[in-house]
Formats: sequence, C-alpha cells, structure tokens
Amino acid sequence: MPVVTPELLSRLLTPAGAEALAVAAELGDAEPLAAASAVRARGIGAELAAAALTQASLRGRAAMKFGPDATRMFFTRPGLEQATRAEVAARRAARLAAAGARSMADLGCGLGTDAIAAARQGIRVHAVDADPLTAAVAAANAEALGLAGLITVECADATTVEVERYDAVFADPARRQAGRGRVFDPKSYSPPWDFVAALPDRVPLTALKLAPGIDHALLPPGAEGEWVSVGGDLVEAAFWCGPLAREPRRATLIKPGGVSELTGSGVAAAPVGPVGAYLYDPDPAVVRSHLVAEFAATVDGRLGDPEIAYVYTDDPVDTPFARRLGVTDVLPFSLKKLRTLLRERGIGRLEIRKRGSALVPDQLRKDLRLAGPNGAGLVLTRIDGAPVVLITTTA
Repeated sequence: MPVVTPELLSRLLTPAGAEALAVAAELGDAEPLAAASAVRARGIGAELAAAALTQASLRGRAAMKFGPDATRMFFTRPGLEQATRAEVAARRAARLAAAGARSMADLGCGLGTDAIAAARQGIRVHAVDADPLTAAVAAANAEALGLAGLITVECADATTVEVERYDAVFADPARRQAGRGRVFDPKSYSPPWDFVAALPDRVPLTALKLAPGIDHALLPPGAEGEWVSVGGDLVEAAFWCGPLAREPRRATLIKPGGVSELTGSGVAAAPVGPVGAYLYDPDPAVVRSHLVAEFAATVDGRLGDPEIAYVYTDDPVDTPFARRLGVTDVLPFSLKKLRTLLRERGIGRLEIRKRGSALVPDQLRKDLRLAGPNGAGLVLTRIDGAPVVLITTTA
C-alpha cells in the first residue's frame, strides 16, 4: 500500500483530489491493478490515483472503528491502527463535558478521534502531535467533519504546550517507535511518562489513554483506572484524575447490545472452592482491571485457584461480564488419558482456552491427534495449584 505523504495529502484536499477519491470509492473492492487502471482512465495521474485508492482502502477498514464518518476522513495505516474507536472517544468526551470542561489540550492527538469527539460535545480543542503528517491528517479530519471551528491542530512537542490555559488535558502518549515497534516501558513513551504523570498536578481534569497492560502501580493517587473492551477485545486503559475519578477501578464493556460497567477496589479477593457445573471466563477488561472478585460476587461464584481468573458456580447465572461454559469433566492433566477420552467421544474439534498452563494449544491439538464428528471445549488450568483439564460445553 503506498505511503501517504504530506504532499499527497494536500493534493487529496484539492478539487482534483476530491474527484479522485470519489472515483476510488466507486470501485469498491475491485482488484488493485484493475482499480488503478480504472482511476487513471479517468484522467487522474498515477500518484494521485494511488493516494486516492489507498484512502479508499483505509476508509473501508476504518468503518468498523468510525462508522459513517470513515467515508469522509483521512487516514494513515499506523494512525488507523492506534486511533481511539469512535464509541470509546464519545464516552470519554461526554465524561469530560459533564465534569465542566469547555476547553481541552489534546496531547498526541493522532488522527484526531478524541479531539473530534470532544468538539462534538462543545469543547474547544487545541490538538498537538509531533509528527507533521499526523497533525496534517488530524486538521484535515476536523475540516472534513465540519469541526474546524472548534479544533485547532499544531505540529509541536507536547511538552511545550501551556496546558494550564485549558480546563482539561487529554494525553495519549505514543507507544511505538520507528524501527522498534510497540514500546512497553512507559519511560520510552513520547512524551515520556514523567511528563505525563505530572499532568494532573498542573490540570486537575486530566484523562490519560494508555496501553491495556499498564502497571496499576502507575495510577496516580486518588485516580480511577478504567479498562475498556469493545466486542470482547481489550482496547485501552484510561486513567481519570482529579474530579474525573469516580471509583478506584472500572471495567467497561461495549457491545452491540449496550454498555456494561463493573466497579470496585481492584484489591478484593474472591472466595476459593471446588469446580462447579459452570465456568465463567471473564471479559479481559474485568481481568485487567483486577475486578474478578467483584465479578464473582455478581454471580455468587468462586475461584478454583486463588491465582487463576476462572469463576465457578453450581447454577447458571446470566451475566454480561463473562462467557459461561458448562463443565462436564474435571481431569488431572494426562495427555494419554485425554487423548483416549476424546477418541471415545468422537471429538474432532476443540475450542481450547487456558489460564495458568504452559501448554501451547496448537501443539496440544497435534499431540491429541483428534478425529471424529463432534466438537467440545477444553480448558487448561490449575486447581489448588495442580494442572487440570476441563471438558466444557456452551451453556
């Protein structure tokens, strides 16, 4: 896929670029070479045609994150991968507006998703990104969505922004470096963690978007840590500081049927007991927010091992916070005995889950040499510290 450049982006913003984008959109999922020929046949130069086709492809991918807005927005591939999903950004902006924010500094604005959501809440946004192309794309998106009057975009180092001039600050530090891929150490974020962590002392209404694997120990005193999943995929952690904090920990699950939230201390311990007739595999937002004990309480459940985030009950309970499975067998792990059992039952398809097990599911499938018309679930885990395998069904 051709790389978007500032020069090509500026050409896409001209009437000729708009025409090229319209032609590219008409071609839909046409084969790439045929699509390129079709665009050039309309008198559009090769470079502009390639740029328009790239945008058409990225817009198609972006539809799941941005809905109808995607057809008017501009993207880079890295920016799309890292951009906040529209529904997550909208919920964050609503929370900031409800707290009284009327102006906001957006540090590390990326393609502008959070700035756009804030502007739609009536918040004036000063958006900053250190990368010239990214900043240009954010500005183009604000213009394309009719929000340029509320959003100003600057290509600058986030650490130079006078954040005290704004009611609120939102920071999404870059967690990737050219040639190094994803960065896991907060000290290597851009801007660095020391700067980001000090923002709540400068602007009480501070919200931070962070990687889901962020260490809970980094949560500023008195702040709320929120972990968000969309459709079962864990997408981000957010630290809410100052007056924005409501609970110590929150798990937010966004699904087509609505939004579910679970809150708690993040340090509670769930009761431990025997495996029951039902196993609950909590949503990753529940696990990462350390709210498994709070979840267990909602289904009157227990853990089979104090270190493993599987919850068990004797009776089925409907819940939005976990997937429920029926448990038919509980066996000490033995490859030979497990292979014999599965063959006796004609099981040739397995959905394998694991927690607390060093086994590799793909290798285990090969070692089991499955054959048969039936399917089942397999859970590799520990009970009282000992490795076990559970045979499960959908419940």
